[in-house]
Amino acid sequence: MQTIPSKRLKEILRSFKGKEMIVVGDIMLDHFIKGSVSRISPEAPVPVVAVTKEFFVAGGAGNVAVNLAALGAKPTLISVVGRDAGGELLKEFLREKGVNILGIAEDYDRPTTQKIRVMAEQQQIVRYDRESKHPVAHEVAGECMKNFTQALKKAKGVILSDYAKGMLTDKNIKTLIEACRKQKIPVCVDPKIDNFKKYKNITCMTPNTKEAWEGAGLSPKSGEEAMENLGWKILKMLNAESILITRSADGMSLFEKGKKKSVHVHATAREVFDVTGAGDTVISVFTLALACGAKLHEAAVLANYAAGIVVAKSGTAVVTPQEIEKELP
Repeated sequence: MQTIPSKRLKEILRSFKGKEMIVVGDIMLDHFIKGSVSRISPEAPVPVVAVTKEFFVAGGAGNVAVNLAALGAKPTLISVVGRDAGGELLKEFLREKGVNILGIAEDYDRPTTQKIRVMAEQQQIVRYDRESKHPVAHEVAGECMKNFTQALKKAKGVILSDYAKGMLTDKNIKTLIEACRKQKIPVCVDPKIDNFKKYKNITCMTPNTKEAWEGAGLSPKSGEEAMENLGWKILKMLNAESILITRSADGMSLFEKGKKKSVHVHATAREVFDVTGAGDTVISVFTLALACGAKLHEAAVLANYAAGIVVAKSGTAVVTPQEIEKELP
């Protein structure tokens, strides 16, 4: 594998600042309630959590946009929230993180997607969700597409972040990809299995190993030969320019149209503390690098360094260009 000069990688990182990017997908409000347990409730055989900390963060496509903002880009988010307190909290959080929320539409008939987690020490005791998985209403979807068309005039790259909550419908997916191809800007996808095979003609898809096997409709197999066959199969199936399979401790495998061999990028994490949100970091760095003129291999190497940093942090974290640059040889 050809080694990429550190000087070139730094050049790409330093061009991140100010790049106009779009994230389209399902956003959610992650609500964490943390505390300690010292007794069982007298009312039922359940632990009593003495709450010590409570906070909110953006999940789903919202976390992708927050990652892009931390990298120095100017992300515009195209999505939907309900007209409720959760929606207001989510928009305020995103605004404070530097995300342009003017593309977020409100839907009177659906709640803002929320994931509420109750934690005792580091152990999750219960999670309860508020959500609708129905496709976004026709009028609201139309507003979102209008917002996307406006943002696309300045955008250098687009990320489709699919969490199967109704934002990315069959029609939207096709329209979004065609618009990006017409503008000749990269469009990359973090997929959900339900829509996996619908993302045709994209620049790249970034599934993890489990998603890749399920999306291809195959039973998982071990070994490098099986991974090779899997990557090329997905590439052909989607008629994509590339497929980047993230493989946790085994790094990443990049499959590029027109190439005879895949490129393997070895993992860089010294210690894995928490993999939450790592996929969001990978697609953010990868797509932003492509938007700055990086080659696919260069973008994958930078995304791999970023993943190594973020999994060593606790919770849903982000990385900065300065952190990535420090890890370069």
